[in-house]
Amino acid sequence: MITDSSQDGTQDGLPAVAGNTCRVSEPGTVEAEFAGADGTLVQRRWVEAAVAVRFEELAPVAAFPVVPGRRWGPGWWWSATTGRHVMHGSQAMCMQLVILDRDPHVVSLSARPVRLIWRDPDSRRTLTWVPQLFARNDDGRALLADCPATAGPATARAARAAAVLEAACAAVGFTYRRLLPPDAVVAANVRWLAGYRHPRHRDAGGLEQAVLEAFTEPRPLMAGAAAAGEVLTALPVLYHALWRGRLEADLTRPLGEHTLVAPGPAAGDGEQEQHGR
Repeated sequence: MITDSSQDGTQDGLPAVAGNTCRVSEPGTVEAEFAGADGTLVQRRWVEAAVAVRFEELAPVAAFPVVPGRRWGPGWWWSATTGRHVMHGSQAMCMQLVILDRDPHVVSLSARPVRLIWRDPDSRRTLTWVPQLFARNDDGRALLADCPATAGPATARAARAAAVLEAACAAVGFTYRRLLPPDAVVAANVRWLAGYRHPRHRDAGGLEQAVLEAFTEPRPLMAGAAAAGEVLTALPVLYHALWRGRLEADLTRPLGEHTLVAPGPAAGDGEQEQHGR
C-alpha cells in the first residue's frame, strides 16, 4: 500500500508523469480524507471535497515522521503569505515552502491537508497518497505538490501515485506537480532574502521610499544601499524589497555588493502588506 509521498523527483514545471502509461482510477472514484473541525477524520468523494473544502485551513492529515539517523526532522516555517506557521517534514519541503511563500500569486499554504484514496485498476488494491503541500493562488486555482529531495527519476510507486493525483487534480481544476529542488545558488539567495520577509523590514528607519528611489535605474546593491541612507539600516529594507519583488536581481548568481539591482515587477505596489507579506 502507498502510505506517503516519496522524495523522488521529476522535471520541475512539467506534468508529474509525462509519458507514463499506467492505468489510473477515474477521478470520480477517488476519495479524499482530511481532518474535520473537531480533529476527526472525514472521508468524501474527491470531486466534491475539492470544491467544498478549504484545504489551506486544515491541519495535516498525517504526522511527519521522525527518521532516526537523518540530520533533519519535522519543523515549522513562518509564512509571510499567511502570517502563520506551516509544518514541514524535510529540508526539500521547507525549501519549496520558501519559494511558494515568495510567489506573489500564492495567497495560502498548508502541509499535508488531504489523503487521496483509490482502488488500483490493475491490482485491485486500495492505495493512498498524502501530497506534501497545498497552495492556493489569487485566481482561486490550487496546487497539490510533493517535494523530492533529488532530481532523480521517481520510483514506480511514486510515479503511479503521481499519475492518479495528476488526473484527479485536473478533473477539479487543480494542478499536481513534483517540485525539483532549485539550483544551490538560487536556494541560498532565496533563503537569505527570506530572513527579511517579515513586515518589520519593509520601512525600517523610514527608508522604504529612499531605497526604492535609489534603484529606479539598475545599480550595484551596496551603492544603492549607501545612496538610500545608513547602510546597515537600508540593507534590510532592500532585502525585503527583493523578497517581495519590488526590486529584482539575478538570483542565479551569489548576492553581493556588486549585484545589479533594478525595479521589480511589483515596483509600483504601494499597498499595505497583508499577513506580513
